[in-house]
Amino acid sequence: MVKSLRDNILPPKEITLTNGKVVKKPRSIAPFVVILVLIAMYYSVQLTGFNLSTLMKRGQQFFVILGRMVPPNWSFFNGVLGPLVDTIKMSVLGTVIGAFLAIPFAMVASINLTNNKVLSGIMKFILSMIRTMPTLVSALILTYIFGLGTFSGTLAIALFTFSFVGKQLYETIETVDMLPYEAMEAAGANKIKSFVAAIQPQVLPSYLSTSLYTFEGNVRHAAILGYVGAGGIGIILNENLSWREYQNVGMILFCLFITVAIIEFISGYLRKKLS
Repeated sequence: MVKSLRDNILPPKEITLTNGKVVKKPRSIAPFVVILVLIAMYYSVQLTGFNLSTLMKRGQQFFVILGRMVPPNWSFFNGVLGPLVDTIKMSVLGTVIGAFLAIPFAMVASINLTNNKVLSGIMKFILSMIRTMPTLVSALILTYIFGLGTFSGTLAIALFTFSFVGKQLYETIETVDMLPYEAMEAAGANKIKSFVAAIQPQVLPSYLSTSLYTFEGNVRHAAILGYVGAGGIGIILNENLSWREYQNVGMILFCLFITVAIIEFISGYLRKKLS
């Protein structure tokens, strides 16, 4: 009885086909994956110097600092408002510029539009290379080129948006139905007109949804760009943390939290309408 129950629950190790041939079930690689993960974790702990006892002893200091932020310094609101507006403006403008520039590059990167594997591969490589660079690092580089301020921060956000939206867009383009596009070209329309008429309606909802999602993240990215002098609320956040003005920091984080929550709610609502 136990054997019959086991046979019903567990899949058979081999199956006999109607022609008499026996097909053996391939061995699972799960044990090897688990072993490799454990080995990787062990060496990661050794290389990073991670110490659980130190975390247990000093981890409560995080909550001590959080406690000093409560209650926030409400009178500091006027000092937060200006940099917060700059952060939002950087996010909006950087997202719009990056999302707009991503369109032609995504068209070139799409293999079903260019029909050139080399050109498509080069464009995909460029988008991947830009995307791997953290926004904070690109903002730091841009401050050396264009100086301190929100202009460098806006360009850093635009670069990230360009690479991320571009990748999502060309992947979407490569999955569309190409028959309407080919019919437009056969009728004499050029590539731009064929794209607008045949492919744009198919990818527009996904493109707008991705742009809105990127905008949500850009607001958070813009909040820390001030650490490298790229403008926004990060400047006063860095200053007040350095001065240990924790109640002012609490006010900054409170305003940032409310702003991000409102933006995510509106963006989520719009993305649901687009889906």
